[in-house]
Amino acid sequence: MGAQRSRTPLDRLLADPTRRDRITHVESVPAREGRRAAWPAWSPPLLLERLAASGIEAPWEHQAAAAEHARAGRSVIIATGTASGKSLAYLLPSVAAIYAGEENHHREGTILYLSPTKALAADQLRALRSLHLTRVRAATYDGDTPRDDRTWVRQHANYILTNPDMLHRSILPSHARWSSFLRRLQYVIVDEAHGYRGVFGSHVAHVLRRLRRLCARYHADPTFVLASATTSEPATTASRLTGLDVVAVDDDASPRGPATFALWEPPLTELRGERGAPVRRTATAEAGDLLADLVVEGVQTLAFVRSRRGAESVALGAKRALHEVAPALADQVAAYRAGYLPEERRALEAALRSRSLVGLASTNALELGVDVSGLDAVLVCGWPGTRASLWQQAGRAGRSGQAALSVLVARDDPLDTFLVHHPEAIFGTPVEATVLDPDNPYVLEPHLCAAASELPLTEADLDLFGPSTADLLPDLVRRGFLRRRPAGWYWTRRDRAADLADIRGAGDAPIQVVESATGRLLGTVDEASAHTTVHEGAVYIHQGDSFVVQTLDLDDSVALVESADPDYSTTARDVTDITIVERLRSASWGQATLCFGTVEVTRQVVAYQMRRLQTGEMLGEKPLDLPPRTLRTRAVWWTLSESQIDALGDLDLAGAAHAAEHAAIGLLPLFATCDRWDIGGVSTAVHPDTGLLTVFVYDGHEGGAGFAERGYADASEWLRATRDAIASCECESGCPSCIQSPKCGNGNDPLDKSGALDLLAELLNQVP
Repeated sequence: MGAQRSRTPLDRLLADPTRRDRITHVESVPAREGRRAAWPAWSPPLLLERLAASGIEAPWEHQAAAAEHARAGRSVIIATGTASGKSLAYLLPSVAAIYAGEENHHREGTILYLSPTKALAADQLRALRSLHLTRVRAATYDGDTPRDDRTWVRQHANYILTNPDMLHRSILPSHARWSSFLRRLQYVIVDEAHGYRGVFGSHVAHVLRRLRRLCARYHADPTFVLASATTSEPATTASRLTGLDVVAVDDDASPRGPATFALWEPPLTELRGERGAPVRRTATAEAGDLLADLVVEGVQTLAFVRSRRGAESVALGAKRALHEVAPALADQVAAYRAGYLPEERRALEAALRSRSLVGLASTNALELGVDVSGLDAVLVCGWPGTRASLWQQAGRAGRSGQAALSVLVARDDPLDTFLVHHPEAIFGTPVEATVLDPDNPYVLEPHLCAAASELPLTEADLDLFGPSTADLLPDLVRRGFLRRRPAGWYWTRRDRAADLADIRGAGDAPIQVVESATGRLLGTVDEASAHTTVHEGAVYIHQGDSFVVQTLDLDDSVALVESADPDYSTTARDVTDITIVERLRSASWGQATLCFGTVEVTRQVVAYQMRRLQTGEMLGEKPLDLPPRTLRTRAVWWTLSESQIDALGDLDLAGAAHAAEHAAIGLLPLFATCDRWDIGGVSTAVHPDTGLLTVFVYDGHEGGAGFAERGYADASEWLRATRDAIASCECESGCPSCIQSPKCGNGNDPLDKSGALDLLAELLNQVP
């Protein structure tokens, strides 16, 4: 680890006195003693022998408790911190199920393990094989599994590691070939369950219901074991995901070393951006410097960055800084992200474990369970979206019981700014509940078709798929997807029903981005965002190289680009109309009204703006001719009465409402497990459907994803946090840290910061 350190890693970062005012809060998390339990009496002796050989003498209390629930046939979610040993909780009953069959001369039980990523499944397989349990025939079954191997896995493996996509597209549609495996299925393990949220989570909920339905057809009733980072209401979330009653084990009994957690805000620069707003130093530039400083001290550090490009940028910044002060150390820094070849990623993981790599900048590809222990520090470059993710990432440091440092480096963004100035929103608050909505008809319909193609639907299945099912089936019959017969509903088409549901939620066929000179496929963009990202004239970045879009052909789903090096970025400008279809819930806040319901959003990209990269200076705007897009979704909205508006006096109503809308979108991810790019908003001084000043925030997914509904449920806390975020920002008239939005279709105009504060104060004045 290099020379002995008398000062802490945080002292090292503050050695430059000009940095001291960048820290807004330091939280000390005390060490925690572990609490052991006895091995369950039914534990296989050989497994205990192998675990002891790897240094595990006894389980922690939460591991034993979850294993006992699973063994007793109770579906269970274990929701404890990073490195708390969740995998042991499902390993114990799983191995016992395989061994018990042979010992009692029954057919051995089988295990199905689901993870959201191939990397995590591969990591789990390595851990399983390292135990050398010959009766456990474990194998991965994913898109990379060779055809010849798939037959062996189906016929002989008793512990299969796969993902929801393969379950949906391959295993369930051909369930007859899997009948031997499904008939003996005892446990379904759902790892990283907190990742199944929004539209993706809603799809996975129905994939799991289809699995349960087919198991019942083969007279199996598997117990579900879910592993999750700490979340609020884990039992409720797990029940929504599986459709079963689930018991939660969330009292973490594993030991932790002492930890220091610092909140860090990069300084304002001399640069001026949009409308003269001050520009903060970027979080990636700041994180690159901090990473270099820690590497110089021999502090092994992982920097989590939200984007692939950002991870490369942080690693590059750290290398550049090291070349100036300690050139020999520059090779000890690297980047890690999805998109690298598997062998490249494995080599980086090995280098990190052996400490030949001291600094690594990574996307959350490394958050998902890849076992990297013994790190000294973690830099989180920008709020990762949820408190659950923050603690998951911070938990990578200090995993061997030593003292650890975590630093959250704020981006120039309303939510990041709010959090670094309101530490109680991070440290004094339970983590979020995972939001998903299995009743979304746009999600449910294709899964009803897929289920019917697997096995005709009957009246008995209506409860399994939820209350919306009875309303949707007649419509599917009318549209020719299903046929009603006395025995039930049948899939009658020749094409594969599973193809109707894109469980990653991308919707229509993605747009392929192709380099016109070479025909090389650079990447894909989902159809919904193509209008704003690969319109004609857009600057498109791929692996650090710049391209300009020549043509966007929506009929053929292709965007042709040419290599270029423009000194500007492009931003699409759109016009959005919103109409209220149905008001589902409402609440009176004095004269103000809060509502939740169904809306129809029509967006049309009409132009794009070009801005100079360094300064944000506007260089011009060019018109575009693209068709409008219509989205039927769910929204939360609020109105103020005419007398409330009159009481506010002379106010730029449109600018005030627009600023409040932007800030509210920025803060909703604090209450719902979403990203600001998952939601949209519209504000107007007088909306035709209400006749009043109205601000809408809507889910950016067809049918809704549960985010706006969570906003309605937590509206008073959410909108108070929105007001506080605007009020605590040090700018004069609005900046990216409070009311400006990177995705505004109107070029952040008009905006009125003080007017937004007046509007929100009036709205919250009479909250019940």
